[in-house]
Amino acid sequence: MIWDTLANIPAPQLAAFVTGGLVLNAAPGQDVMFATAAGIQGGPRDGTLAGLGVGLGVLVHVGLSVLGLGALIAAHPEALAAIRWAGAGYLLLLAWRAWNAPPPDPGRKPLRRGDVVRRGFLSNLLNPKPVLFLLAFLPQFTSPAYGPVWQQLAGLGAFFAATGTLVTMGYGAAAGWLGLRLAGRLGLLNRIAAVMFAGLAVRLVAR
Repeated sequence: MIWDTLANIPAPQLAAFVTGGLVLNAAPGQDVMFATAAGIQGGPRDGTLAGLGVGLGVLVHVGLSVLGLGALIAAHPEALAAIRWAGAGYLLLLAWRAWNAPPPDPGRKPLRRGDVVRRGFLSNLLNPKPVLFLLAFLPQFTSPAYGPVWQQLAGLGAFFAATGTLVTMGYGAAAGWLGLRLAGRLGLLNRIAAVMFAGLAVRLVAR
């Protein structure tokens, strides 16, 4: 079992993994900024759901790493470039929609929950950087002496994804509450979100 294998990892090494993972997840990277933008635009619910979608995307990247497909993708620069540009295009589409969206209206029907989760999922899935990160980060804490390496990668990756999801959801919810506080005085929340989405697109393709 995966959890039995994880129990074989020395406690200091496991603690270092947990600490490092939390620090990395709390850093304001693309996932955090995406959930923040979603929260600013749509409120706490959308910020939280966007964070959930991001976490589901991370789980896919973990699965690719466990299956060895992550290394295969990383070995082909053209594949990384294709994913990067597709992700940038998607973020620019969201930026355009946010920029042209009407001001917040309590009477207008909000986005469906599934649509918000899907946006967060695609924003992470179409980002090749998690593939490279997981290939560099997870193996540092594994060893054949602890049991099947794939089980270690799966267990550690799932834990990393879970903690990252909670942190990202927290950022999104906090940004949503802040957006609600400012909504009465600031009519540019959609424009702010659009600029953030566009900035993430530029950051994704920048080397």
